[in-house]
Amino acid sequence: MATLPAPQATPPVMTGAPSAAAALAQARASTMFVRPFFEDKARAFWFLQAAGWSGYLILRTVSSISNGFTLQGVVTNIIETIVGYCITLLLSTLYGYYRGLPRITGIILTLLTLGAATFLYALLDTFSFSFIKFAAPGIDVKLLIGALFLNFTVLAGWSALYFGINFYLIIEEQIDQMQHLETQASSAQLAMLRYQLNPHFLFNTLNSISTLVLLKQTERANAMLSRLASFLRYTLINEPTAHVALAQEIETLKLYLEIEKMRFEDRLRPEFEIDPAAEKAHLPSLLLQPLIENAIKYAVTPQEEGAEIRVTARLAGERVQIIVSDTGPGLQATKNRPSLSTGVGIANIRERLAQAYGADHRFEIQAMPQGGFRVEIEIPFQLE
Repeated sequence: MATLPAPQATPPVMTGAPSAAAALAQARASTMFVRPFFEDKARAFWFLQAAGWSGYLILRTVSSISNGFTLQGVVTNIIETIVGYCITLLLSTLYGYYRGLPRITGIILTLLTLGAATFLYALLDTFSFSFIKFAAPGIDVKLLIGALFLNFTVLAGWSALYFGINFYLIIEEQIDQMQHLETQASSAQLAMLRYQLNPHFLFNTLNSISTLVLLKQTERANAMLSRLASFLRYTLINEPTAHVALAQEIETLKLYLEIEKMRFEDRLRPEFEIDPAAEKAHLPSLLLQPLIENAIKYAVTPQEEGAEIRVTARLAGERVQIIVSDTGPGLQATKNRPSLSTGVGIANIRERLAQAYGADHRFEIQAMPQGGFRVEIEIPFQLE
């Protein structure tokens, strides 16, 4: 028997690149079979309505045949099914209206409507039965009482299925909304963490350019501005929540180091050791940027001889291991090395890794015994 109100169907919108007609037809057929049954509520309603009452007709007909086949009995069952089908269409409309009312009012009206529909159904069944069976049609009280019991069972079962399936759909819709909101919240948090980095490196670079201008080194300041423009172009083109290939992330780091090397010259000595097998691995964009800035600020700047900054990446099974280390002073005896001047560095990376990979990552920081600082990141190997 039928369930669900019959809302207006909303046709699905299909988009995609142009292709051959056969491929498009195959894609549509594939979509038809994998699409959830209740995605189109109107289609689901009419399908269940037709299937339910067809099954009821077959069941009643088989029951009549077992008691002796008569054409009059079959006609009576057909009329009974058609009447029930029409009454449940009316019930679906009224129930859909009642669901928008206050709960107590809706329950009372639903029970009253079910009782009235049962009486009407029994009355019509009794009259049609007497019209076919007897020479003088009329309403027989005994037949009416028997029909009331049968019709109440049928309509009450239909109503239970109606409200049960609608309750299920409401729960599913709320779950989908919660998942959508969680995804939006996660994306917003990732975007916030990502945008936290932009003011930080922009401040440091503009400060370097300002220093060069004060020293009247205009050519170097102009070259640094050009590299800064290229760097900012990269940060603005990429989505804040996007993942990029490790090779692209390394090229961005090299571009940033070229900017800083104009200020520190030979004091800044970067080295890269990247496993070709790991270059295609994807990770959050600018994930390593704060670590490089951290190394420049606390390893290169304090020492007259500067420091080396080494970036190593290798593939270990299905994991990617990335190490950023320097030859700076490491942790001072009197004061721990801070994360970044704006306080977003290490905490930012931890949050971005947690958002991107959950618990499926490793992030460790340590001071080297011989001096220097080391940060190791391990993430799953992902191509997208």
